[in-house]
Amino acid sequence: MRNIKFHDREKEIKELTSLLSTEPTLITFVYGPINSGKTALLDYLTKRLPKNYVVFYINLRGKFISNYDDFVRALFKLEREEKEYKAVLKAVSEVSLKSLRFAGIPITEGILDLFFKKKTYEDVFEFLEDYFSEIAENKVPVLIVDELQKIGDVKIDNHLIYELFNFFIRLTKELHLCHVFAISSDSLFIERVYSEAMLQGRCRFLLVDDFDEQTTRAFLEAQGQGFTEAEKQEAWEYCGGKPVCLVELANAKINGKSVEREAKKLLKIRTSQILSIFDEIALGKVEYSEKAVAEEFKNFEAEEVIKYERETKEKLFLVGRNVLFIDPTERTIRPQSRLDLLAIRVVLKNLSLQPFFKKKV
Repeated sequence: MRNIKFHDREKEIKELTSLLSTEPTLITFVYGPINSGKTALLDYLTKRLPKNYVVFYINLRGKFISNYDDFVRALFKLEREEKEYKAVLKAVSEVSLKSLRFAGIPITEGILDLFFKKKTYEDVFEFLEDYFSEIAENKVPVLIVDELQKIGDVKIDNHLIYELFNFFIRLTKELHLCHVFAISSDSLFIERVYSEAMLQGRCRFLLVDDFDEQTTRAFLEAQGQGFTEAEKQEAWEYCGGKPVCLVELANAKINGKSVEREAKKLLKIRTSQILSIFDEIALGKVEYSEKAVAEEFKNFEAEEVIKYERETKEKLFLVGRNVLFIDPTERTIRPQSRLDLLAIRVVLKNLSLQPFFKKKV
């Protein structure tokens, strides 16, 4: 299998490296459109940290978290070897030849059993505070939680997300113990986080966006497949700087397929997916009217990005369906990708034939 190389995130890497070189003070939310390379960026960076850093990466993607036990299982990695808790901590915190990275937070079976018996996340957070305090004596702990929105609505007495935020604030702003990064592609969740008064002055937001045109062209050149200028232009016109879409075109090129034909195929598929929203409306599966959704799409008939004064239910619905991307820090809204923008415009042409559209959209 051919690997796609990580490509040019110099600006973001510089900013993150600067943050990691200072004392932890704020939670960092890494956000952006879907498939813009957020996880790849943090993965690339943390693999190249100096040897005095220890990274704990917790990926909630694909995990169903509905209660306390699910949360604990997602957070920790059971140390299978017969070790005492102190031995586990020593192994984590002692000086090593390179920076350490863990998928989850290593603990012993005895500690895990204790958490399941007590059933309170206060005990979990108290334990983690002590855990990171001990590690911080020799190393710089870095905690990364990917797809944090997965626990957004989980209730354990209170909403778990608020308790987790309070814990993150304590680790960063109060104790300066551990760098905390939360990654999310769910812009509805980020909008909710941004509006929460409890996080004002306690977090920062780092946008990881799709590539610009110059970087897109450089990315295609770096694949070593001999993309012509015409093919680079076609890739930009259809995919913009969406890495995952560009990879599809690179793979097509590798397999001797036409880049233009593959790009048009991707657009056709995305257009069909967006049109299916109107099928759901017709079947009564979606509460919004065809007209209201079409009016939201009409905003992008001539514009690529718009400023919004007020959120609407239809806007948030389309954000939730990953058709639109909302950036609460700029109060802007736009299609999730260049492909989405083109698909929306094709959909508008199809809808222009409908009676409701001709009346007033």
